[in-house]
Amino acid sequence: QVQLVESGGGLVQAGASLRLACAASGLPPSTYPMGWFRQPPGKEREFVAAISRNSAITPYADSVKGRFTISRDNAWSAVYLQMNSLKPEDTAVYYCALVGRGGSTSSYYTSRRADEYDYWGQGTQVTVSS
Repeated sequence: QVQLVESGGGLVQAGASLRLACAASGLPPSTYPMGWFRQPPGKEREFVAAISRNSAITPYADSVKGRFTISRDNAWSAVYLQMNSLKPEDTAVYYCALVGRGGSTSSYYTSRRADEYDYWGQGTQVTVSS
């Protein structure tokens, strides 16, 4: 059974930093394209960042570019999201996602589309106060 478990969320003040982590288990040994999405209160889920199998490609949403950094540790099937200079508009539930069955086999493949991700974590709340 595939599981993604996020951690690291919390309540912080504007300008602070947080580091989210996501650990994947239950998958065959390999590396998988992964990503972070978020759902602000009362809004649709939106793309935040993604990372390719070889970590060479890391697209970001314009709203987080320059402040957030995605990285991965393939040895531990983990992906991280370092969030700096947090703003109140970053308040959301953050979800980790993984492309398991679909998508390209290219080491450089990533996706901004939620429907291309096969597995999702339960989410972790990030609240940024002004």
